[in-house]
Amino acid sequence: MKNYLICIFLLMSHLAVAQNKNEKAILEILSRQINAWNQGNTQNFMIGYWESDSLMFIGKSGITFSHRETLARYQKNYPDKATMGILKFDILRMKPLGKKNYFVVGKWHLTRPEKGDLEGHFTLIFEKMNGIWVIIADHSS
Repeated sequence: MKNYLICIFLLMSHLAVAQNKNEKAILEILSRQINAWNQGNTQNFMIGYWESDSLMFIGKSGITFSHRETLARYQKNYPDKATMGILKFDILRMKPLGKKNYFVVGKWHLTRPEKGDLEGHFTLIFEKMNGIWVIIADHSS
């Protein structure tokens, strides 16, 4: 019985370490996105997204598919640094959906002195592909 409990403890410890490692990697991606956005660089902001026609972005104007179309949407809606403002994320929840997927819920805020601030919430689904976490679905409102 003692050996059984030790095995359970070791397994739980291993899972917790793996979860923390995955969450840290995802938070690093989001941090890089914030930095890119705050530098006015939508191209680099998109690095956290899956480069695929299957990427799905859902916003107030509907669903956009593909990395290219999502980038074009960002560039159209945020054409300059004043419109982009300064981005901040507050992560409200991170939950693993298995070994290769994570569900992330957060709040975004744009500080825009010239245009007026904006804020809303987002849900992201990350998938680990070839050892790298990428956003495969984004619902921002």
